[in-house]
Amino acid sequence: MSEKTKYLLDESQMPKSWYNIQADLPKALPAVLHPGTMKPVGPDDLAPLFPMELIMQEVTTEREIEIPQPVQDVYKLWRPAPLFRAHRLEKALGTPAKIFYKYEGVSPAGSHKPNTAIPQAFYNAQAGVKRLTTETGAGQWGTSISFAGNLFGLDVTVFQVRVSYDQKPYRRAVMETYGARCVASPSQETEYGRRVLAERPDHPGSLGIAISESVELAVQRDDTKYALGSVLNHVLLHQTVTGLESIEQLHMADVEPDVVIGCTGGGSNFAGIAFPFIGQGLRGGHMPRIVAVEPAACPSLTRGKYAYDFGDTAHMTPLTKMHTLGSTFTPPGFHAGGLRYHGMAPLVSHVKELNLIEAVSYTQVECFAAGVLFARAEGIVPAPEANHAVKGAIEEALRCKREGKSEVILFNLSGHGHFDMASYQKYFAGELTDESYDEKELAMALSGLPSVPKEYA
Repeated sequence: MSEKTKYLLDESQMPKSWYNIQADLPKALPAVLHPGTMKPVGPDDLAPLFPMELIMQEVTTEREIEIPQPVQDVYKLWRPAPLFRAHRLEKALGTPAKIFYKYEGVSPAGSHKPNTAIPQAFYNAQAGVKRLTTETGAGQWGTSISFAGNLFGLDVTVFQVRVSYDQKPYRRAVMETYGARCVASPSQETEYGRRVLAERPDHPGSLGIAISESVELAVQRDDTKYALGSVLNHVLLHQTVTGLESIEQLHMADVEPDVVIGCTGGGSNFAGIAFPFIGQGLRGGHMPRIVAVEPAACPSLTRGKYAYDFGDTAHMTPLTKMHTLGSTFTPPGFHAGGLRYHGMAPLVSHVKELNLIEAVSYTQVECFAAGVLFARAEGIVPAPEANHAVKGAIEEALRCKREGKSEVILFNLSGHGHFDMASYQKYFAGELTDESYDEKELAMALSGLPSVPKEYA
């Protein structure tokens, strides 16, 4: 067993194609339904929102999708991303486990999100689009699409969830540095935003509301499209560069993972690290345990219902079958803003239903404690979202300690926390609390799930 710390691939070893798990699944993904007709959507139904190339990636079952050269050229600014062996964390925990983490915080935006922002901006620009609208929670996606839009000459408007807009002013400053316009959501700029504010002027916002505002603006102009940072199939597809690189890097370390872990909100970084390993297993290779870690205050996989639901609060988007807390559910304002989404990606939900992954949830304070332990051992301060994956990895390592097992644990450190230090200050001051959702609101949101034809239910 090598005692190396860093496992680095050369640029020439960067993946040339994205991996599509739909090619290997034993059961096809349930159909996406049109919100008006309640029948499966076709490419033309999605055309007001996305360029045709992304629509084709959304529905294809081809195993490999070639990464365009212009996208590869931008990827080289930070890819291949490093894989680290967490020797010091292992020692701090006294575990016989071998802990590895893939570090996506080396991207210009500080997270995994540019993995999909770059191709989305490229395909939109190629299709003649001039403007993009989008939403963001913590700001990692907003930062990434702002960066990507600037590279490909697109104007970008970002609707940021109000609670995160207030919590993370420096994320907003980075978006503006890249040339984007950032608007607190709910806002006065859309009909839906004005309606929400009329009912509750101090509304903290949600990703579902921000999506509704973004979609409303996008469909009003022919030169404008919508970009989404998680949930959709093509987004998860683009993120698989993370897992594909990790497979090669673990081969360099001469190990196979026993456990693969990612934090989950909408599902993109989790799918990025996990799907290539699941695909490898489905094709007859090594199949590790796959663990999705989500916040206890927004637990779509562990408490949500697997049902058809809207992706947004205003019910403008198509219906997908996913683990959902209900599209009207507003999560409490905990600091992992990127995980504050009412639903889980349909593909992640589907592999959960197929029993290919496990899901656990942890509270905010215990995840910050894990992040601080990691930072003091490994030197990287994780984003609040990534702290959930750190917590999951530590729990697995402590299990190995109890059982005397030397398992190999891999987790995705999806981003750094340099713009989230106010939340760490609150943690050290004892002011960070474990936010909990309203059980009555959850029950009400779930009771309002849309009715769909029996053949799809």
